[in-house]
Amino acid sequence: MGEKIVLAYSGGLDTSVAIHWLKERYQAEIITLTADLGGADLIKAKQRAIEIGVAKALVVDTRQEFVDEFIWPALQAGALYEGTYPLATALARPLIAKHLVRIALEENATAVAHGCTGKGNDQVRFDVSTTALAPHLKVFAPAREWGMTRDQEIEYAKLNGIPLDLNKRSAYSVDENLWGRSIEAGDLEDPWMEPPEEAYQ
Repeated sequence: MGEKIVLAYSGGLDTSVAIHWLKERYQAEIITLTADLGGADLIKAKQRAIEIGVAKALVVDTRQEFVDEFIWPALQAGALYEGTYPLATALARPLIAKHLVRIALEENATAVAHGCTGKGNDQVRFDVSTTALAPHLKVFAPAREWGMTRDQEIEYAKLNGIPLDLNKRSAYSVDENLWGRSIEAGDLEDPWMEPPEEAYQ
């Protein structure tokens, strides 16, 4: 084995494909970190990571820390994007990065990884937080490197026996935690279109 990489793992398509891709590309031992921020199916995510072949699948309960150190200060500061949008997903990223770094140091890993693409702000939050806390760690973002479309990722998953709920395919990418739920992709990429009813929960 070459690298030992700690991957921020949601259990979704991008990070599930990332486990196999990182193992193959870097001959790496993969440890996944799934942060419990309130909202994800943690048991299913952990089981899927194990089935794909990680060395360890860790779940960390960060809910109280998220409320005390991120949500509450943001609420006190009136932190709203453009004065209206609560920073739910954005607030969680530095917290996940903090635990990625902690686990990487505990496990003597050489790198961390996340599932962000090259087009959003989340990649910056992960990259900068990691570099601030542990400048010696490499940061991998497989979705920035592999250049696969969503359909190509699904095909890659099928070819490599990666277990996914592909029949429950949604046009949207959903991120949910205690503080909020953000939905993107599909029709929502056009700001002039009203979100369709199926985007809501």
